Amino acid sequence: MTARPGRVVTLTLNPALDLTVRADGWQRGQVNAGQDLHQTAGGKGVNVASILADWSRADRDRAGQGETLSVTATGLLGQDNAAPFEALLRDKGVVDAFVRVNGATRVGIKLVDGAAQETTDINLPGLSATPDTLTELGAVLTRLCADADVVVLAGSLPPGVPADHYATLTAGLRCAGVFVALDTSGPALTAALAAPVLPDLIKPNIHELEAALGRPLTSDTGILAAARTLLERGARIVAVSQGERGALIVTDAGAVFARPPRVTVVSTVGAGDAMVAGLVSAHLSGLSLKGAARRATAFSAGTITRLGPHLPAPAELADLTAQVEVTPA
Repeated sequence: MTARPGRVVTLTLNPALDLTVRADGWQRGQVNAGQDLHQTAGGKGVNVASILADWSRADRDRAGQGETLSVTATGLLGQDNAAPFEALLRDKGVVDAFVRVNGATRVGIKLVDGAAQETTDINLPGLSATPDTLTELGAVLTRLCADADVVVLAGSLPPGVPADHYATLTAGLRCAGVFVALDTSGPALTAALAAPVLPDLIKPNIHELEAALGRPLTSDTGILAAARTLLERGARIVAVSQGERGALIVTDAGAVFARPPRVTVVSTVGAGDAMVAGLVSAHLSGLSLKGAARRATAFSAGTITRLGPHLPAPAELADLTAQVEVTPA
């Protein structure tokens, strides 16, 4: 189904410039040979925006008609190393509405072992938000969200931003009738899930959900019960990703487990962000629960076959979608 026209805004308060080093078979404490170095602008909301732009462009080309989706990315961006972010957004056709701040955006180092298909992350500290920059960003958000269909709140919170920031934004946006998707972790997720008003779409991984709820979820039954509790409190879609095992996706229409096809993993960076993008695009397309599960899982599987937040070509994506196994949960 072709997506209806829509406007998506992604918010990334703590973006990262990702440096990915491929060093097959690297060993801790040893001198290791690297095979490749790749730099890409990242951060959860940036990744979601990039992937949605890929999907929109492919959908537009396939349908042979006008633009189907407008994607805008905003947040806080260090002006000292903004160029890679500006280039990515420009190349993807994403509207750049980031607020520039003094200093450099944080750097994340990814050590990729292709032989073991493992990625080790080293995240360096980044910028701190000031009251003035948050005020400026608040004005930008108010303007952008006035006619947005979906707002994606994604990623960690930098120093200077209170833990309940996403919860506060969610309450205001949902009151205005905007569909809110949340993908975060730690105190920000804990605060969001404890708030009176929950996001429409919540996409934690299993470990993030356990930490936010303060208890282990050791069985599929327990995970399903936790997701349904969130639905009862106002969420519309809860997707709990569990790595290569797949994802549990729950709505009022039911619950399914989506298992991805086997692919050659280049980097797992952005896999969860791709799932969020898939679920958002499925919402805009009006897909069924099973259709949404297939699309989101295929987006995730396709993204990990390459470096950076990019979807594979439409034919490859269609093949991956067909291979996703969706079963009742």
